[in-house]
Amino acid sequence: MDLDAVRTFVAVADAGRFQEAADRLAVTQQAVSKRVAALEKDLGARLFTRTPRGARLTIDGQAFLPHARELLRAAERAAASVRPGSRALRVDVIGRRLAPAELLRAFHRAHPGIELDVVTLFDADAALAALRSGTIDATFRAVPHSAGQSADGVESARVYDEPVQLLTGPGHPLAGARSVTPSGLAGHRIWMPGLVTGTEWGTYYDDLAAAFGLTIEVTGPDFGTDPLLDTIADSASLATLVGELTRLVWPSDQDLRRIPVHGPTPVYPHSLLWRADNPHPALAALRDHLHATLPEPPGVGTWAPSWA
Repeated sequence: MDLDAVRTFVAVADAGRFQEAADRLAVTQQAVSKRVAALEKDLGARLFTRTPRGARLTIDGQAFLPHARELLRAAERAAASVRPGSRALRVDVIGRRLAPAELLRAFHRAHPGIELDVVTLFDADAALAALRSGTIDATFRAVPHSAGQSADGVESARVYDEPVQLLTGPGHPLAGARSVTPSGLAGHRIWMPGLVTGTEWGTYYDDLAAAFGLTIEVTGPDFGTDPLLDTIADSASLATLVGELTRLVWPSDQDLRRIPVHGPTPVYPHSLLWRADNPHPALAALRDHLHATLPEPPGVGTWAPSWA
């Protein structure tokens, strides 16, 4: 059904005259007549009776009018659902306990009026495919840095270099240290069962291990964060690495220790990716916020992979 014809029908019904409806719609009276005639043909019913005083709805026209109004309201709702600024900004944060989720929470606190739709896409290829197709508006990823825009219109900006910390239980030899060096971790067992080969964080920690001679073990099934913390808390030999902003909560009797790593400080390079042709105004607000609140880097004594 032609929505322009339906809109014209409603305008004539409200105005009571074809000419007045034409004036409101900024078209000719002939165009109004043609649209109404086409709608009547489509419906197989006469909608108006012409009178010396204008146009009067027939019984069929009266029956159709409330449905015509609902059609137009539905069309407006449909358009508003995808109109830039009228729908929620959809952002992938990889995981809800990780730094990107914290960065997005800070944005929400600064801009509570902006509606967000937060998703967690584990795989970087899936996230980039969703970005290119328009399923999401932005994603936080650790990607090789390149200036400018990619061939498919995806742009990126480095938004946070997250310091990496050591997490140990109270019985670990390094539990009492105020800080440790990356090379000082050599010879210690660093257990990261959730580290998946081929992922961006898998590549990062492979490079970190190669740079400082670390032993990172990925043996055993990944049962999630809580079982990992249970194991680390009870072990005198196992430790793990976590990001500074990673949200971790554990019972007080576990007495876990988050120990800064310095000399140099390994940093995980978070970037925001988006399509250059995405007009959503909240996307620009997110980029501006991240740029304005970008933390100062920990200093010249940092380490990041050569690709970051």
